Amino acid sequence: MSDIAPFIHPDRVPPKIKPIKAMQHMRKLIADKEDTEQVFHIIQALNGNAVERNFRASLKRPDGRARYLERRSLPEFMDDHQGFGDLPRGSVGEAYIRFMKSEGLSAAGLVKESERFMQNYPVYEDDISWYGARQRDTHDLFHILTGYGRDAMGEASVLTFTYGQTPARGVMFIAVIAFLKMRKDYPASVKVKRVYDEARRHSKMAEIISDQDIPALMHENLDEARARMNIPPPTAYYEARETIANIPAHIRETLII
Repeated sequence: MSDIAPFIHPDRVPPKIKPIKAMQHMRKLIADKEDTEQVFHIIQALNGNAVERNFRASLKRPDGRARYLERRSLPEFMDDHQGFGDLPRGSVGEAYIRFMKSEGLSAAGLVKESERFMQNYPVYEDDISWYGARQRDTHDLFHILTGYGRDAMGEASVLTFTYGQTPARGVMFIAVIAFLKMRKDYPASVKVKRVYDEARRHSKMAEIISDQDIPALMHENLDEARARMNIPPPTAYYEARETIANIPAHIRETLII
């Protein structure tokens, strides 16, 4: 790392840990899982210096160092689907475009939510900010590569997987609370803990997703990319989703799915 001298703003200080504030925003997120702004509040309240720790750890990995030296901004690229070029059938990029269109999502939309939230906090134009933005901007790729959907269990699983790759208390807090609520609310036939344990296990096995060369990754075959990165299919999650789908409709309507 001797050839790398990251710029960290001299005024930057880690946010204070505020567990009560985190719980207040968690209640709002439970009430509306689409209220993305609450995620940012929770992370800000609990993460402390996690982004800096993960940034410094990434600089020790060859792929992380390569991404830092490029310092590419991702949102414009991620939303310029034509700019991906010719994508092979079954590629990561093809799956990503289909996912984003079907869910009505965009990288710019997530940036907008983040910027609206950050109006209330100091913003430092430094390399830690660049790294934090990269974690945000690769979130939807986690869904593609891990196989988890955008249902409540899928989102909690993605966050659990994310924590295993880039540890941060705020991310894990959201995931654990979500899984505890599902374990309480779902019938015992839905093996919630098995889904959580699987996400933790897979995250430790896999290569770091945010370290990947994203433009090159888009052209890889999805199954081959998962194999290369050592990301197995989330079978416990698929089994749980199938169990939920077979629950009688009048009961299923009471669940957060």
